[in-house]
Amino acid sequence: MKKKKKRRINKIKVLMCLIFLIAILFLISSKVQGPKDRIKETSASTKETVVSPKEDITINMSVIGDIMCHNTQYQDAYNSSSGTYDFSYVFTDIKKYIENADISIGNLETTFAGKDRNYSGYPTFNTPEILAKNLKDLGIDVLGTANNHSLDKGYKGIASTLDFLDEQNISHMGTYRSEEEQNTIITKDVNGIKFAFLAFTYGTNGITVPSGKEFCINLIDKDLILKQINLAKEQNPDIICVNMHWGIEYQTSPNKEQKDLADFLFENDVDIILGSHPHVLQKMEKRTITTESGKEKDGFVIYSLGNFMSGQVKENTKNSVILNLSITKHSDDRITIDSAKYTPIYMYKSGSSNKKYKILDIKNSISNYENGNRTINSSTYNILKTELNKIIKTVGNEI
Repeated sequence: MKKKKKRRINKIKVLMCLIFLIAILFLISSKVQGPKDRIKETSASTKETVVSPKEDITINMSVIGDIMCHNTQYQDAYNSSSGTYDFSYVFTDIKKYIENADISIGNLETTFAGKDRNYSGYPTFNTPEILAKNLKDLGIDVLGTANNHSLDKGYKGIASTLDFLDEQNISHMGTYRSEEEQNTIITKDVNGIKFAFLAFTYGTNGITVPSGKEFCINLIDKDLILKQINLAKEQNPDIICVNMHWGIEYQTSPNKEQKDLADFLFENDVDIILGSHPHVLQKMEKRTITTESGKEKDGFVIYSLGNFMSGQVKENTKNSVILNLSITKHSDDRITIDSAKYTPIYMYKSGSSNKKYKILDIKNSISNYENGNRTINSSTYNILKTELNKIIKTVGNEI
């Protein structure tokens, strides 16, 4: 009996030891592994858990001015042998600045109402719709469509224009086919930075907005602007970017209304303002804005980007810039506008029988001429030097 009792005690002791060892191993295992979603790396020497930090994200945004198409331009782009149009040759000199950006934006100041409405230039524009494809191939991602020529071919012209842009997967802002569409804010996630896009125009050249279709265009009205900004905020964007069609044609300085509206937009959480309509360049500014919560952030405005593509010949209507903004979202979710640089460009028209129009990279053209690559003549060389000085004087130094 004593031997059996002793064996029973020994078995209990062994069992207790095993339970104790299992408990210790479980505790050790729990401490070493930790919650996997917080572990980036475990050091072999210290066994410390490292929390993965957020990384800064920097993107480049390119912006161009008014995209117009006068009759001289679409006639130049016409191929009589095939009966087709193609504008791609216009952009070959400057394409790299747009297609290589993370996102590219412009202002479409014409309509794509369709061939059956007859193509036309000023004063009521209707452009061959192949231009939409050419712009997509150029690298354009988003187009503002709210301007004084939006209703040149009526509501049907607006709807047709948006249809052709949709076919090319180009996003658009400022004109709409329905009230629901007007209340749906365009957003883009650009490598982890979320943009919301809005656009407004001062008017429609006296063309009456169709009754019952007031939704078809965003007119500059502070109540509407606030409504659209609030709709944008519901999308929790990092940046609100607004295209404003405003100002006075051919004036190289912003007027009081432009400045007041810029203040109003910044006060209501807009981050970037891109101006159009004057058809000439105006200055750019970077600001430090204090929000209602007392935090400071960067704001940027260029009051007018001038003409990107146009057949206009008035003074200062042929020179423009391709704006490049470098924007960073920091690990603490702060947004900074790190730099605002630009490529000076010029709408060149040669004397050849066709394919006369071409947008030139001014600095590159000047450099090539000075190095013996004479693709332009001495007269154009001197014009480009003059235009370059005008651009720098008007827009200001790069930021």
